Amino acid sequence: MTRILIAGYQHETNTFAPSLADWSAFLTGENFPACVRGQAMLAQLSGLNLPVGGFIAAARRLGWQLVPSVWAGATPSSYVTRDAFERISAAVLEDVDAALAQGLDGIYLDLHGAAVAEQADDSEGELMARIRARVGPRVPLVASLDLHANVTQRMLSLADGLVAYRTYPHIDMADTGERAARLLSEHLCRGHKADTQALRLPFLIPLNAQSTCMSPAREVYQALADIEAQTGCTLSFCMGFPASDFEECGPMVWGHGGAVQTAVQQLYERASEPRQWRPDVLPADEAVRQALLLATQHRAPVVIADTQDNPGAGADSNTTGLLHALQRQGAGRQWPGQVALGLLYDPAAALSACKAGVGAVLDLSLGKAVPTFTGQHSDPPLRGRFVVRTIGADECVLKGPMMTGVKVRIGPCACLEMEGLLIAVASGKMQMLDRELFRCVGIEPEQMKLLVVKSSNHFRADFAPIASRVLVAKAPGPMAADPGDLPWTKLGAQTRTRP
Repeated sequence: MTRILIAGYQHETNTFAPSLADWSAFLTGENFPACVRGQAMLAQLSGLNLPVGGFIAAARRLGWQLVPSVWAGATPSSYVTRDAFERISAAVLEDVDAALAQGLDGIYLDLHGAAVAEQADDSEGELMARIRARVGPRVPLVASLDLHANVTQRMLSLADGLVAYRTYPHIDMADTGERAARLLSEHLCRGHKADTQALRLPFLIPLNAQSTCMSPAREVYQALADIEAQTGCTLSFCMGFPASDFEECGPMVWGHGGAVQTAVQQLYERASEPRQWRPDVLPADEAVRQALLLATQHRAPVVIADTQDNPGAGADSNTTGLLHALQRQGAGRQWPGQVALGLLYDPAAALSACKAGVGAVLDLSLGKAVPTFTGQHSDPPLRGRFVVRTIGADECVLKGPMMTGVKVRIGPCACLEMEGLLIAVASGKMQMLDRELFRCVGIEPEQMKLLVVKSSNHFRADFAPIASRVLVAKAPGPMAADPGDLPWTKLGAQTRTRP
């Protein structure tokens, strides 16, 4: 029976963000499943819309024997600590050594592709290199990558196949794991690595321009599928994570198979026109002004994305720029109980609300002023008198199309109300990518006139179907909407920060 070792290491690193990803972040997982090792991995991750879940399902259909190692993911933040990376690497290598002793036919890695560790800018490439040193050139290694991977030449040279998501919001994670299984199966049948070609785009793409629900990304990925069908290659396009300060940060087109040079060149030409990648982003006060006007014209909610405080991109989900803008313009007074913001990460406020109970009135300082990439701090905390409207559960099972069935831990949480504004406050950082995160504190998103979500694009998968309009707001925070605003020090000289 074909024996395949599987492991996972998931982190998206914003090197300009304030908080590190230490070992405890991987142990708890927060908005990922908790760290798991050995046979428990198969039970915990099977059936989930994650790449490893898709790979497990495909491997079982193919009759492979899976050798589960360790799977560890942590909420996006600044650097992965030296200790955390070395613990994960050591566990994987120990299991690789044990598997080799019993016979090993292949390795699958569920990676993000934009993880920067304190001691390794390309930490996925470093992990691959350590594995390759153990198994030699004959054991095939394939990996799935996030659409935001910063794919390096080292990763391409060490892997026998790499394949990435094709959607943002990422609703095809399990499908990508299945494509990785097909790549590995083809390699096992062929007996050698397929021809590989890659081209890097010479500029960074802002996150808010990357949504595959909209132009131009929607058409670029349709072109990818068309070229793939015409040539028989396996193609991928990673738009990159534009906040990782190392030399090879940036978008990459690559492929495996026959006629791959022509296929990659065609896709590169379709993606590399820079002017198409410029997003529409509004100042916070203007976004609120437009949203309030639109709310009078539509029954369905208007959604504002607080993109520069997106915890899915390394921010801490605790800035108050949009809260102040809502209060200044009287949004809660205009639509009392129908304007909501979430999730705001404030463990102290959440715990105070839970202790006080529903109906309690609390004098609080909500949120935090944090350092930003500009060298300045974000807006000050929102101080005032808040009413505890509901107390939520510590855990939430997601039901939207992106992470269906995944249980996330947001800790003690509550809905606080001030001047008609509803604020979903939590003790754990979690991007507002699923309506269940509002419902877990008693806020029904469909009944709101205005929703502010701390997210950049992932919210679109579950919120766009109920939204009358979507606006993107730029309030001070740690995640730059425009990568050209970041103080880069290591980025390759050939890469422009603005498309």
